[in-house]
Amino acid sequence: MKRNSNNNDPQTNRHNHVCNKTTSHRGTRIAKATLFIVSSLFISAGLLDLLGCLDLTTFTGLKQVTRTRKSPITNHRFPHQCDVVQNQTQQNPQISFSENQSSRSSHSGPSTCPSYFRWIHEDLRPWKETGITRGMLEKARRTAHFRVIILNGKVYVKKYRKSIQTRDDFTLWGIVQLLRWYPGRLPDLELMFDADDRPTVRSKDFQGQHHPAPPPLFRYCSDDVSLDIVFPDWSFWGWAEVNIKPWAKSVVAIEEGNKMTQWKDRVAYAYWRGNPNVAPTRRDLLRCNVTDQEDWNTRLYIQDWVRESREGFKNSNLENQCTHRYKIYIEGWAWSVSEKYIMACDSMTLYVRPKFYDFYIRGMMPLQHYWPIRDNSKCTSLKFAVHWGNTNLNQARKMGEEGSRFIREEVKMEYVYDYMFHLMNEYAKLLKFKPEIPWGATEITPDNMGCPATGRWRDFMAESMVMFPSEVPPCEMPSPYNPLALKEVLERKANLTRQVEFWEDQYFRNLTDGKKP
Repeated sequence: MKRNSNNNDPQTNRHNHVCNKTTSHRGTRIAKATLFIVSSLFISAGLLDLLGCLDLTTFTGLKQVTRTRKSPITNHRFPHQCDVVQNQTQQNPQISFSENQSSRSSHSGPSTCPSYFRWIHEDLRPWKETGITRGMLEKARRTAHFRVIILNGKVYVKKYRKSIQTRDDFTLWGIVQLLRWYPGRLPDLELMFDADDRPTVRSKDFQGQHHPAPPPLFRYCSDDVSLDIVFPDWSFWGWAEVNIKPWAKSVVAIEEGNKMTQWKDRVAYAYWRGNPNVAPTRRDLLRCNVTDQEDWNTRLYIQDWVRESREGFKNSNLENQCTHRYKIYIEGWAWSVSEKYIMACDSMTLYVRPKFYDFYIRGMMPLQHYWPIRDNSKCTSLKFAVHWGNTNLNQARKMGEEGSRFIREEVKMEYVYDYMFHLMNEYAKLLKFKPEIPWGATEITPDNMGCPATGRWRDFMAESMVMFPSEVPPCEMPSPYNPLALKEVLERKANLTRQVEFWEDQYFRNLTDGKKP
């Protein structure tokens, strides 16, 4: 402020002009000289302050006040040659990773985390009594693709083998963004990550007092007979190989797509599009497609990703696939990334009974967020589900919208980062050794990850890059389930699924007996 005052004050400029004139008044010359020296000092101090060499508030004797609002991250942007992200920063100075970031106001206290966060305690329970030793960690290296080290607020990685496509790169990119979202708040830790689909740590191999403790291994999904620790998948930051944009952009696009076709005007059949060649259960699903002899109330389409890539992915925009009242979710080789995109469509999700789970599906409930489908008799189960929905339109629409609301509001990027934050913090508490940087590990930053990237890979990193730290703390971690509460949750899910199967069996019995359904 002092600098601007000196530059624009006409009185000061007039004094500076007069200083160049010859005068016979000695006192006037001294006053003008003094004014010139003082002004020069303030101008110099202002310049030094601008360059970061001097604290002007100290120079002027003023006390600097710490603000509660966090300052934007400006010292970790890509170098000048990475102009894609530079341009995005200049064009969207207020965007971090989400266009609806205002949903968690800086003036409000921390929110309570969604219920699925409680499963963090369950995933880490195998090490609750013993803790995690370095020996246990090293055993996880057998199938790991990479080791992540967080030390003094920096991220390092040691890679052991290449993952499918760029899963490893975008998972690591997400971890780097987490440290930008919550800078200085992550504990020191080391973890092993397996970026393949199916879990590998079988619980039966580590039962009993005389068996070794299980290795702690992070991955994208697990199942009821495994101990792998689930972590958000790479596609939250973009799946460049199939042109699926980062989740924050995808969910906004799908929400807009929902508005294109009103629910009552949507096609009254169950829709699925995907690659059936990744698993027998998907090939089995294709038997349920409409034929001249049978209509199972489905419309199923094979997705040829090779052709889509060649044709510019013109037929695979997720926001254009919200045109049916019912959408089918079915696993592939393991859990499928398609889950969140299908459930975001406001259509009633017909969820084929899964074998695997990711980090958030355990917080969803049958008949509230989705309709369960039998995996051993898919066709009849799908036929009845669509019949029930078309007979109970209001309930079907409500179920679809409730599942979509869960995905949009409780699996938004803020909570994805919060889940990562709490999982890593709880995991770090179990470590019985001091994390260290192993030989061959390298530090990873937005610069050295983003600058070499090209094409969609670079675009998606730019779009998902965190520009500002969070203005609010992480949500409050819920307490663990006690055994009785956990049992009740699991029994409720099982009972609701059995209820649907009872309705289904009754429906087909009535058809067989010639009764009106």
